[in-house]
Amino acid sequence: MKTIKINKKWLTPVLHVAAWIIVFSLPYLLRSPYDPQRSKNPDQEGFFYLSLITDFFWIGLFYLNAFLLVQRFIYKNKYLEYVIVLIAVFCLIMLCHGYVFSHLIKFRPFNFKTSASFNLTTFLLTVAASITYKLMSDKSKADRLFQEKQEENLKTELSFLRSQISPHFVFNVLNNMVALARLKSDQLEPTIMKLSNLMQYMLYETDEEKVLLATEIEYLRSYIDLQKQRFGSKVKLNVSLEAKEDWLSIEPMMLIPFVENAFKHGVGMIENPEINISLCTKQKQLSFEVSNKYNNQTEEIKDKTSGIGLPNVTRRLNLLYGNQHELLITRQDGWFSVSLKLNLH
Repeated sequence: MKTIKINKKWLTPVLHVAAWIIVFSLPYLLRSPYDPQRSKNPDQEGFFYLSLITDFFWIGLFYLNAFLLVQRFIYKNKYLEYVIVLIAVFCLIMLCHGYVFSHLIKFRPFNFKTSASFNLTTFLLTVAASITYKLMSDKSKADRLFQEKQEENLKTELSFLRSQISPHFVFNVLNNMVALARLKSDQLEPTIMKLSNLMQYMLYETDEEKVLLATEIEYLRSYIDLQKQRFGSKVKLNVSLEAKEDWLSIEPMMLIPFVENAFKHGVGMIENPEINISLCTKQKQLSFEVSNKYNNQTEEIKDKTSGIGLPNVTRRLNLLYGNQHELLITRQDGWFSVSLKLNLH
């Protein structure tokens, strides 16, 4: 048995067209076919075409109001301006209606006042239906977006529980700590504190909806410092984390996947590995850039325990920030680069 697949892209326009056909056909379907006055009217055909053309005016009004006027005036509480614009639109429709009337109706003169009073009810019903449609549509979109955010947060929390940092990384840090303990190095205590900060952040701070940018940056610094101890001089690191507006808020663990990805794919079978990380803020906009050399001749093996991954981070950014962010990921001349601009509040 074949399954019929419906293209959602065309479903909405088809439903709209069907709804308009039904609405404007009702007066003709409900009209008695044996109306003697209608058969004697010499402008019967003219009125039919006039009504048909005027119906398109109402369709235009419906979508103009729904997708432009409501957004620009009602949502911004500019009710007086909205009423004035509606009056102007109504007068414009009546003028167009009168122009069509004068060309189609031959045995009756056009009267603006009579026509306006006759069409006012339809105008108001169209505006009311348009506002209702817009409010319900936006409410539905908001509910759907909220549900997607909830689902995404659940997925992210599961990823946090599985491990935000590669176990290999933690294993190597512990090995380094053992070596430092044997050497009785002064670096042992700072290393323990940095690893403790990482664990504390992952276990407690990520439960919050948002954290201070200063907290997120401190987490990045601890992670990068531990990676420095791990790789030493084998990897050239250029790091600049300067955020003057560190009192701003950001979703936790939003930046670390880009840094994790750089260390994951920017070291190993690469000649003169180099990683560049920079962060700054200006006028409540975060600019974050990460770049690393990569070897395009070697096939990358995905580590399932290496964090939530760039695709999931991209989805999180789209859901949480929408058009308030710009993310650019490029591969060029042996460099993998990530540039993120984020409007914070």
